Amino acid sequence: MDPQPLYDLEPLARLMLLGVLIALGPLCWVWWRNRGATPMRRLQALTLLTLFLTFDLVLFGAFTRLTDSGLGCPDWPGCYGSASPVGAREEIAAAQAERPTGPVTHGKAWVEMIHRYLATGVGVLIIAMTATAWAQRRQGRSSSAPVAQAEPLSPWWPTFTLFWVCLQGAFGALTVTMKLFPAIVTLHLAGGLILLALLTVQAVRYSQHDRGLQPVALSRGVRWGIGAVAALVALQILLGGWVSTNYAVLACTTFPQCQGSWWPPMNFAQGFQIWRELGMLQDGSHISFAGLTAIHYVHRLAAYVVLPALWLLAWRLHRVDALRPAARWLAVLGLLQLLTGLSNVVLGWPLAAAVLHTGGAAAMVLVLTWAWTGTRMTSEAATRLAACSQDSRLTA
Repeated sequence: MDPQPLYDLEPLARLMLLGVLIALGPLCWVWWRNRGATPMRRLQALTLLTLFLTFDLVLFGAFTRLTDSGLGCPDWPGCYGSASPVGAREEIAAAQAERPTGPVTHGKAWVEMIHRYLATGVGVLIIAMTATAWAQRRQGRSSSAPVAQAEPLSPWWPTFTLFWVCLQGAFGALTVTMKLFPAIVTLHLAGGLILLALLTVQAVRYSQHDRGLQPVALSRGVRWGIGAVAALVALQILLGGWVSTNYAVLACTTFPQCQGSWWPPMNFAQGFQIWRELGMLQDGSHISFAGLTAIHYVHRLAAYVVLPALWLLAWRLHRVDALRPAARWLAVLGLLQLLTGLSNVVLGWPLAAAVLHTGGAAAMVLVLTWAWTGTRMTSEAATRLAACSQDSRLTA
């Protein structure tokens, strides 16, 4: 039997058609629920629904990775040249018979293809968002109302979001064709969370415009605190993705010590050699257990910084009436991350805890982006900041 090429674009049209059919359900639901509303209100509803489905897609992507289904169909975009595992029954059966516990089984193939179907459906919804936003721009310019009043956000936002989801599709293809290359898989996870943040910005702006709300004024210190904690959370997510994609979770199975020590044997040079194959080093040798331990322990040490910073920010935001819901969410999500992270270590990486751990990280990105987008620096703080910047330029 001839080997299946890694890239086979023949089923692409059928896959896109399936994505359109999947997206028709949410699109019809949005239209029906908002049939008497303004086009801007429908765009807001479509953005919120797309945000919700993207969050679900991130969770299902974690489930796909954690069930070792990422290579359930070893080619892209179809499955052995077919648009579904149904058309690849013989190839999947042959691969499963050769390696019953290998990466290709009927169940894993379905998990992988369902993930691709959902991703394609989200892409179609973002196309609809982009088209609607540009239609709103044309309608605003043709009417007597000012453009700034007609559109709370530039249509270039959904346009860039569309570009980003296409880039995510390319990373999804590389994840398969490069055989779960750790750097690619980690970037694919990061890209999914950036997509979530982009959609959150748009959802917040449309919601504020629809309700006639202005961003909440915060002092410079608090607003920069949101940005600093968001940066720490982003770094911790990258470290967590590196742990997961290198299967380093079980390098430490006790807490708070690791391997009976507060500083176990670690090889940081091996653990953070980025561009290499899964389980291998650039010289072709296998990564050592000390390298995996370094990956795990750095993520654990970073958590000792990130979680207190997150709870401190939650305490500070709780003092602002409009941000109390966000503060409570951050406090709860920090506790969830702590509990699920401990469960992964001491319970042997259970699937439910691992998926929830990824979901908690995605929810943190959503809440922090919401808090940042829904606030602004107070006018006095902004004026002082501008004055300091002007003084520094004059001095230079």
